[in-house]
Amino acid sequence: MQKIKQKQIEFLDWELGVFFHFGIRTFYEGHKDWDMQQMPLEVFNPEQLNCENWIKTVKDSGAKYAILVCKHHDGFANWPSAYTEYSVKNTPWKSGKGDVVREFTDACHKYGIKTGLYYSPADFTAKHHSNTDYDQYFINQITELLSNYGKIDYLWFDGCGSENHTYDTVRIIRQIRMLQPDILIFNMWDPDTRWVGNEAGIADITNKNMVSLLDFSVQTEAQNILEEEKFLPVECDCRIRKKNWFYSEKDADTLKSIKELMGLYLYSVGRGANLLINIAPDRRGLLPEADAVRFVEFGKQIERLYQYPIADLSIAEQLDQNTYTFHFETEHLIERVILEEDLTDGEHAEAFNIQICPYLSSKKITVYTGCTIGHKHICTFPPVSTSSLTVHIEKQSGETKFKNIRIF
Repeated sequence: MQKIKQKQIEFLDWELGVFFHFGIRTFYEGHKDWDMQQMPLEVFNPEQLNCENWIKTVKDSGAKYAILVCKHHDGFANWPSAYTEYSVKNTPWKSGKGDVVREFTDACHKYGIKTGLYYSPADFTAKHHSNTDYDQYFINQITELLSNYGKIDYLWFDGCGSENHTYDTVRIIRQIRMLQPDILIFNMWDPDTRWVGNEAGIADITNKNMVSLLDFSVQTEAQNILEEEKFLPVECDCRIRKKNWFYSEKDADTLKSIKELMGLYLYSVGRGANLLINIAPDRRGLLPEADAVRFVEFGKQIERLYQYPIADLSIAEQLDQNTYTFHFETEHLIERVILEEDLTDGEHAEAFNIQICPYLSSKKITVYTGCTIGHKHICTFPPVSTSSLTVHIEKQSGETKFKNIRIF
């Protein structure tokens, strides 16, 4: 089995992140991916741009990481790149002296938020995209991003638009690993994490970290075949509004409710994945107030529900290698159990159940059955009163070791 990197386990501990789609497209309502419509630079002028406003929202919510779109498919560079004229350096914003990437990374470092940069390999403004010269252009821009902004924790490559293009991935990856040895790479070429395969924020209930296939983009159902099975934690990306990744004036009514966001949390983090939610900064350069408030409320709701367990693994009685029982002095109304597998030596649980003894009975009743556990499996069921609870591993590929079991 491929050796699991400690940084991959740490990535899963991040759990919740925020995606910021911001750039020239923010100023062109209705632009769609690959519509090839021109977007002149003179409209880019986010006069109130304040990345600390963005990152303080991340911090206040309890999220652990943030990702900025540095260059989307349109080719616009959110930093003054020396390798394209289509960048902030030729816009009215700060008379061409501005640098969104600088302000974003500085804010992340100030607030202790893990720093991620998104870069679209595909670029419809690059006339040489089909030539080998493009690889050097790619490397030049990535070098700027990874050399000039301090520690970068995560590099997010979007496969959309690259379905039929061949890159010199050996050169590209070698440069990335040389410049930022501890960086995590998302989903492509030499990945440390992987895409869930949809933009809905939902992982399958049988989510596994060990995989041999990778989903590539929303434009193809074809999957990349890995040379060997690898440990690749999954990330679920979605939008806090229903339709648009970049800011729109026309979709404020589609802002997701706390109830729906909590459901997505269970479908992602609750199934052992990370959840990455997009909030699109507006044309002022600030987060729409309603979106920011909603996201912080979402984070506070997670904290309220999962901050104070009534019991954890430290009080469990281990009856055998596969069975853990909790006894309570008085009856408790139980409705959630969080299982966390120690993934240091791999994931092994393949099936488990949770049982309780109802009032005045010693006969165990199953209230929940599950498949994989991985980083975290949040088990929810209708509230039930009990003075004992048992977690039993029914099937495993090796010895299942728990990092924690928490009962709420």
